[in-house]
Amino acid sequence: MNLCEHKEAAGRVFADALPGLAGRFLEEWGLRCDGPVMCGMCALVVPVVREADGRGAALKLQMVDAETVDEPVALRVWGAAGAGVVGLLEHDAATGTMLLERLDERRPLTAVEDAREAVRVLAESLARLVRVPAPPGMRLLGDEVAGMLAETPGAVSALADADERRLLLDCAAAVREVAGEPGDRLLHWDLHYANILAGRAEEGRAGEWVALDPKPLAGDPGFELFPALDQRFDASEVLWRFDLLCEVLELDRERARAWTLGRVLQNGLWGIRGGARRVPADHAEIGRRLLGLD
Repeated sequence: MNLCEHKEAAGRVFADALPGLAGRFLEEWGLRCDGPVMCGMCALVVPVVREADGRGAALKLQMVDAETVDEPVALRVWGAAGAGVVGLLEHDAATGTMLLERLDERRPLTAVEDAREAVRVLAESLARLVRVPAPPGMRLLGDEVAGMLAETPGAVSALADADERRLLLDCAAAVREVAGEPGDRLLHWDLHYANILAGRAEEGRAGEWVALDPKPLAGDPGFELFPALDQRFDASEVLWRFDLLCEVLELDRERARAWTLGRVLQNGLWGIRGGARRVPADHAEIGRRLLGLD
């Protein structure tokens, strides 16, 4: 999915406005382009140099919605705590435009060939993030889960496979057990391997792995584990990764299992809303393996 497809009509309007928006902030913030523009699902990132001091940076333009509106708040809170996130240099609240610290886009964690080493790096990054309490005003995991649990009974009937219907119902049952204590940590929610880049020596971060692109909410750290299990998927590694994440983040294994099953449920519901009649095979496998834990 690209920017033009994101949220359909709203995404097209936003994409059409991007050249003018980028030009505005290049001028207002005294920036010049310094490399190829990078376009993701819901954001445009322009490598830039600040004219005032020659410092490299990244101009990020994105649609503001419930998932992205608190990104600058979270980056400031994590930054103050030394939690290993990209630095926020400027922010325009009206448009959501941000000027961020420049990282080494040529060295994402996805480029680390040893999958187990990549999982360890991601786990250590998550551990730094979830030590930080969420500030007031963040969207709440408890609200997200309440909506999911209310939606599940009617939604699963759309699935074509009876085993997958039972799987999502079992996931709902598991997360229902922990929903009354949704947690209060500041969560990234989308920390996968491509959202961790190497720091640059010019910024004093040589040898450091830096997290970016959060979709922040307040909740239980167990809700953070799913991307590490799903990306670079290997069915035989699911439980090893899960156990390592629980160890590094110092999580109660049963609670973490329930919250991770909540992510399987969340993704399943999103698919159903989009017309899917099957649960993605890797998601279903993660769910089955976690449900099979002693």
